Amino acid sequence: MVSTAHVVSRLRRVSRTPVEQRPARFCLPELAGRFVELSGEGASAVLTYAVGLVLDAQLRSEPVAWVTLTDSVFYPPDLADSGVDLHALVVVRVPVLQGPVHAHKQQAIAAERLLRSGAFGLVVIDFGQNAVLAQPLQTRLLGLAQKHDAVLLCLTEKGADVPSLGSLVSLHVNAKRHWLAEDRFECSLRVQKDKQRGPTWSESEVCRGPLGLR
Repeated sequence: MVSTAHVVSRLRRVSRTPVEQRPARFCLPELAGRFVELSGEGASAVLTYAVGLVLDAQLRSEPVAWVTLTDSVFYPPDLADSGVDLHALVVVRVPVLQGPVHAHKQQAIAAERLLRSGAFGLVVIDFGQNAVLAQPLQTRLLGLAQKHDAVLLCLTEKGADVPSLGSLVSLHVNAKRHWLAEDRFECSLRVQKDKQRGPTWSESEVCRGPLGLR
């Protein structure tokens, strides 16, 4: 099924300061070389934060790849409305032929090849529900992200009380969206696990919803 989730566009951007001077933020410099899981359930803000990171990478001239399944895809006009250059976004669509577990494995293998090339600053794997990722694959993906100083971002659909994909996930954050008024939403991130800083931070911002959410 094609995803009907929408991306809500950011009204403000977080200012960029040297890493030693800034608090924890969900941005490319903060996440470089890390295995990150971004999760949410229902009408969440997962795509909003994922697309924000894609835009951040593109503004820094870092190539981005998005690995998804053939039965699920983001809504391109929403990404374009958020400022993403769709012509510069590499999208890999993996067929679901032998069930979701096999499909998730193929997604991870595709991401491994992309990271191994050293050409991408951000690789997104849109797993969706019931994601399973074997430990050997996690090890290889993390090693390649660290080697090439790239961000590996896995998107999963799960509740805030569900553990991360595995022990090698460096940062696990849960994204939520709350309607405020008219076309305004509050999007927030809450850290479930952060191996560098500990689960001690969160962030939120007011965003603008697309036409389908107004």
